Order: sequence, then C-alpha cells, then structure tokens
Amino acid sequence: MNHTLVDIGVNLTSNRFDKDRQAVIDRARTANVREMLITGTNVRESQQALQLAQQDPYLYSTAGVHPHDADGVSDDYLQQLQLLCQQQKVKAVGECGLDFNRNFSTPENQQRVFQEQLELAVAVQKPVFLHQRDAFPTWKGIIDEQLSQLSGGVSHCFTGNLEELKQVLDMGLYVGVTGWVCDPKRGQELYDIVRYIPRDRLLVETDAPYLTPKNIRPRPKSSRNEPAYLPFVVQTLSAAMGIDEQELMTCTTANAKRLFQWDQENL
Repeated sequence: MNHTLVDIGVNLTSNRFDKDRQAVIDRARTANVREMLITGTNVRESQQALQLAQQDPYLYSTAGVHPHDADGVSDDYLQQLQLLCQQQKVKAVGECGLDFNRNFSTPENQQRVFQEQLELAVAVQKPVFLHQRDAFPTWKGIIDEQLSQLSGGVSHCFTGNLEELKQVLDMGLYVGVTGWVCDPKRGQELYDIVRYIPRDRLLVETDAPYLTPKNIRPRPKSSRNEPAYLPFVVQTLSAAMGIDEQELMTCTTANAKRLFQWDQENL
C-alpha cells in the first residue's frame, strides 16, 4: 500500500468510541489511515491507550497528563508514567503542556506537572506530545529550559499565529495540523500560514472525536470526528500549501516515522 497516512493524535479511549471502536479503526484503514497514535491524557487513559495499542500492530500510544488533569495527579503519577514509557508501544510523553484558556487546573499545578513531564521525557529519551492554549510565552519558557536535552516533539493541534509558528519551528519542533485548518471561520489564520511549515516538519492528525473537518461532503450525521476523516485535512492542507496530496501523504508519514520511531517493518 503506497501513500498511507499516519494520524498522530486520536483520543481513541474516549467513551464516544465505546460502541464501535473496532469499526472506527476499520474505517480508518479503508481510508488509508494505517498507523495511529492514541493520546494519553492522564495515567488511567494512558494505560487504556497502551492496552488498545497492544492489540493492533499499527496502533501506538502516548503516556502523559493533560494540563486539564494537572490538579488531580497522584503522588506517584510520574513513576506510573515512567513504567508506561518503558513499553515499546509508547512512543511519546504527553499530552502535556499548558491551557490558560480554561484553567481547569491551576496555572501553578499545570506548570509544575508540565515541567516534571519534560524532565521525564529527557530521562526516557522519548519525544513530547505538546498542548498549548493561550499560554504561549510561559509554555515556550518551560520547554526552553529542557530543549537541548529533549529528543524532539510536536506542537499538537497547532492553532497559533505566524509569530508563534516561527518560534515553534525555531525550537526544532514538528507541527501537528488538525481539521481546525478546514474551518473557514476559526481556522482562516492557520490556513494562511501553513505554507510556512517546512515539509519535513509537518504532521497531520484528527484529534478525534473532536474537530471534525468542515469540508466533508456530504456532512456526516454525527458530530463525532474519526481517523477516517484525516484525508479531508490533507485535502485542505494540500490546497493551502500548494503541495500535491500524494506528496503530502508521503512526507507526513515519513515525518511521523522519524519522530516517533515506528517499527521499521510496519511502514
């Protein structure tokens, strides 16, 4: 199979997939989305993500604590994440970062838990899967302290402006683009700046079940996003960047393989 896609951000542990999880995976494969990285957002979800990944040769997972969950971490959460990171299927530390948009956890706890996870990523030498919303200067400052020792990372679901994009690229990070780019209202600024992302730094993701691409025709009956819709993100990105869709598929798959060190035989 040539020109398969990698979805680097799927919340496959979400209860919105409980009724038909395997069918969702099967539909993704039919749409040429083969490898998927299942996002861990707290210790329990990271454990569930790993269990799912272990059942399929083309599924992988992350292990981390989302900033929304920072207030609720246990005393031994780092040890639990470290245990998960020893598993071959766990390819990144995260989803971790800062979210000052909603502040479901206090900014203080968010920053502490983020810093601790970056230190864990350095210790286990795995890339970081990064979240950031309305917190860019603080987020960048915390990463900069560890940047020289980190083994790469991705700014997941990037929705920032051109200045922030350039800083993310200067940090050596990859950029994850979701269906946000398909939304003419919210995503126009992103659509206008994606052409500045070098091809060797671009990754694509659905962030399913969230951010269903607005360019799907006919519109799906359910508002739930799923990995099978990733080609619609590629379609919009291809137009925005002036790159052939097949080339975009090839380079984003190669980038995912490089950053997350997929098993060679699976690609």
